[in-house]
This record gives sequence, C-alpha cells and structure tokens, in this order.
Amino acid sequence: MLKQTLAKNGLIAILRGLRPEEAASIGEVLYQAGFRVIEVPLNSPEPYDSIRILRATLPADCLIGAGTVLTSEQVGLVKEAGGQVIVMPHSDPKVLRAAKAAGLYLSPGVATPTEAFAALAEGADVLKLFPAEQMGPAVVKAFLAVLPAGTALIPVGGITPDNMQVFIDAGVSGFGLGSGLFKPGMSAAEVAERADAYMSAWNQLS
Repeated sequence: MLKQTLAKNGLIAILRGLRPEEAASIGEVLYQAGFRVIEVPLNSPEPYDSIRILRATLPADCLIGAGTVLTSEQVGLVKEAGGQVIVMPHSDPKVLRAAKAAGLYLSPGVATPTEAFAALAEGADVLKLFPAEQMGPAVVKAFLAVLPAGTALIPVGGITPDNMQVFIDAGVSGFGLGSGLFKPGMSAAEVAERADAYMSAWNQLS
C-alpha cells in the first residue's frame, strides 16, 4: 500500500519535534492539504504518543509512520502505537528484518548502490535517498539505471518547492519533507501554508 499511496501523491511529511498536544491539529491540516503519509521521527518528544494520536485522528487512507528508527525494539513500539511505516536513516539489516517480520512498510536510508541493493534484498518497499543535499539528480539517474525497474527512490533533505523539478525529471517517486514543511513551534496555519505550497508544486510538476 505504501508504493500505491505514493504513486497517487509522493509527498511525505516528516514532523521532527512534533509534540503530542499538537499532533491532531497538524495532522489534520496536512491531510486536508493532500498528504497521505506522515512520519514522526523517534527523536521527537513522546513520539509514540504522537503516532497514536495521528492514527486515531486521521482517516485510514493516511499512512502513519515513524522516522529515525534505529533498533528492532523501536519497531515493536511503533507497531504497538499504531504506526504502519518504518523509516530509517540507514539500512541496518536487523531493523529491516524486524520491520518486515512485524508486517510494517519499510523505507530505509541509502546513499550507495550497494546499500540500495542490500535494502531491496531485505524487502524494502521504497528507498530513502539520504541526505539528498549531497546527492543530486545525476545520482538519482545513476541509481535508477541499475536498480530493478519500478524501484521507488525518495530524496530526503533540503527539498523545497523550487528544486523538486530536477529530481522529478531524474525519476524520483516522491519526496520526504522535513524542516521546509514543519519546524517545532509552528502553528497549524503556518504548516498549512507550507503544505499547500509543496502540494501545489508537486501537482504542477508530477
């Protein structure tokens, strides 16, 4: 379902620093803007509570996930909280296997073809190209030239509405949006404004 969801709309909201008391309001404006994958990094305050609130608040067609997942134990806690997607900055095989065993969707971070092929062999659903600031469109094209047809690459890091075009032209399947979309302390109205700008750019370009 993750790949199918991203095929309809490839933008992933990364809410690093989200607090549980604001999870419902932020989640609702993102959903209204068109986001269907929302991620709470585990180095946020009380992330499992935020994941639980988002899952209870938003419709079933919105996938809720956790980012910066570093251990197998965290995978279990994410599932208990209602999370459906495991997003990692790396490709630790133990975490990959724990996520697949738990029946969760998996988006590990990769920075080399070796990591990409290893992650796919472990059952990764989509590949997070991280950090995207260091790997431009030329790297995307090089990856996609050798990876299996249909592999979904999602750049994360430094993505703005203005630099999406070159990555889309290179063949990416979507983007992970962090501080350009949400920073701690932002109001729901501020997030809504940024969400609309990203969504407008995506709809025009994709």
